[in-house]
Amino acid sequence: MPFAKIIRRLVDNCNRLTRKLPLNGSSRLPVYGGRDICAFTRAHLPTSLVGLRRHSTTDRRCSGKILRTCVERKPVVCIEGNIASGKTTCLEYFSKACNIEVLPEPVDKWRNVRGQNPLALMYQDPARWGITLQTYVQLTMLNHHISPVIAPFRMMERSIYSAKYMFVENLFRSGEMPEVDYTVLSEWFDWIVESIDIPLDLIVYLQTSPHTCFERLKRRCREEEKMIPIEYLEAIHELYEDWLIRKVSYKIPAPVLIIPADHDLKKMLKQYEENKDKILTTSNGQVKEHYVQ
Repeated sequence: MPFAKIIRRLVDNCNRLTRKLPLNGSSRLPVYGGRDICAFTRAHLPTSLVGLRRHSTTDRRCSGKILRTCVERKPVVCIEGNIASGKTTCLEYFSKACNIEVLPEPVDKWRNVRGQNPLALMYQDPARWGITLQTYVQLTMLNHHISPVIAPFRMMERSIYSAKYMFVENLFRSGEMPEVDYTVLSEWFDWIVESIDIPLDLIVYLQTSPHTCFERLKRRCREEEKMIPIEYLEAIHELYEDWLIRKVSYKIPAPVLIIPADHDLKKMLKQYEENKDKILTTSNGQVKEHYVQ
């Protein structure tokens, strides 16, 4: 049985249990063997699926999708941009604000999978290790998206969308990823975005020239990045521009705020301060306006 159908069956079974089990009081969750249904689900479903179920068709935005239940919807913003575009600095600035949960890219996980470094392996031999890394990137980014929000506001570094639209696409277009690998990753991605509700209210795009990114890259001296040529940064830049500026490649899942990010640290911090209210102005998961600067 295809894995997608297995997941669907697990979630459907959970839904049937939710509907059929008796209520322990009019305002309480269904119970099973003395435990509420959430406890039952945690005990019987894989960690990545805990809290997920098919949503009621009364919600048009999430109709037919799997999403977390019993969890209040909170605003989510993703910071997007090229390698060395200043995303970490942006996250550090907003992490000092009150009531914001910041989720950096899980790079440490990509560097250490039971002692192996798939990130470094991918840069060394993309044709061999591209699908290995990108499959894990897709999984870890999905986990970020669907994990419970522990603060009134969440800010993420990149998203499952840019993982596919920028980095998987670049591997394939450059000839570094075989078509069969690309097809497998694409089908996985398509199933995820069609079947799972991925909360996202605003994309902040740090628009940075490839030259600026390359100079910053050389200064920060990360081991895996030493072999990245400027041509790679140029390719990623064009994919971002096609997606978020020219809007000619893929559907944009949320409004976009564009912040020019070629400036020095002092100017960038000023930019973040000037745009702070725009970024944090959300209500019930809806961005009030589409801001572009």
